[in-house]
Amino acid sequence: MEVSVINIGNSKGIRFSKTILEKYDIHDKIELILEKNHMIIKTKHEPRKNWEQAFLKMHKKGDDKLLMDDIFEDENFEEWGK
Repeated sequence: MEVSVINIGNSKGIRFSKTILEKYDIHDKIELILEKNHMIIKTKHEPRKNWEQAFLKMHKKGDDKLLMDDIFEDENFEEWGK
């Protein structure tokens, strides 16, 4: 696909169509990988983005309880000290 390089203030840039933005899930940031003779543009995802808000919401709903005990009845902590 050929695209035009356009002026953006004192810089230059390329413009993505809405179709491309939606198809490749491009939002606020991209990752630009510079290789020897080419550039690669990748969608940038932040895997843990908004986790803090999600955890607060879980806490308010009481959904942040342990699924299993963190200490088992038959655990022997003395053997860890050896």
